[in-house]
Amino acid sequence: MPTSLTEPDSSGLEAFLGKERVEEEVLSLGRARGLAATLDRDAASLKDGDTLPAGWHWIYFTPTAGRSALGPDGHEERAGFLPSPLPRRMWAGGSLRFPGRLRIGEQATRVSTIQSIQHKQGRSGPLVFVTVRHQISNQDGPAVEEEQNLVYLPETPPGEKAGEGKRPPVAAPAEADWSETYAADEITLFRFSALTFNSHRIHYDLGYVTEVEGYPGLVVHGPLLALLLLDAGIRHAGDGSTDLMPQLFRYRALRPLFCNEAFQLGGGSVDGVTKLWAAHPDRGVATEATLEVTD
Repeated sequence: MPTSLTEPDSSGLEAFLGKERVEEEVLSLGRARGLAATLDRDAASLKDGDTLPAGWHWIYFTPTAGRSALGPDGHEERAGFLPSPLPRRMWAGGSLRFPGRLRIGEQATRVSTIQSIQHKQGRSGPLVFVTVRHQISNQDGPAVEEEQNLVYLPETPPGEKAGEGKRPPVAAPAEADWSETYAADEITLFRFSALTFNSHRIHYDLGYVTEVEGYPGLVVHGPLLALLLLDAGIRHAGDGSTDLMPQLFRYRALRPLFCNEAFQLGGGSVDGVTKLWAAHPDRGVATEATLEVTD
């Protein structure tokens, strides 16, 4: 637990470096169909043995902490695999590589390692960045290699609005090869929280998110935004299907998006790199990403 509301508790953090966790799970058809329905796809068309679409591994290997181990915001509070240096935890970004393919219905193993812990001073106070490396393997070997970047923040000071940030908005690129409009409603957020077993209250508890965290509305999940960009990027890079397997996907969260507000998913080639973005018309880019695909 932090020593105060604003300063991280650095005691014992070194013990988390290199910590490893091994988990096994069957990549169930039912859960994959649940995500397909959430994304408004034909869920019934999926079957055991099909390739799991890129990024869909996020609905597996989900948290299993008991309710008594959760903090006021719904995240695990007591030190388990991850440290808890500050009270607020957010998904800041990461990268995905796909050296193989996962298949629906098979058993897979995920090995997670805490790779780094860094203290920084942000515009609003101290921050702690934790990088976790995941490798998911099946009988053929490694299929997904992931680096996940988490950021821990102090509590939002009374009267301050969370998520506004003090840096100016980043405008979306003026030229896009394609663009799609999307809005995540309450049902979308509920279903994605359920599929990922994410009990963070900013995604479903309007009273908590507005009165305690200081956001203007329910927050769209960072992984959901990344998944929407990855999905759209793959469709527009190929023939419209989601079967194309990317080589590398990097993404970074810049600012939040909120329930029921329309935003643009866009993409295009910028200086020879395929760039993707989720952008609000007034607040600019919320999530930015790059994508490399194989033929």
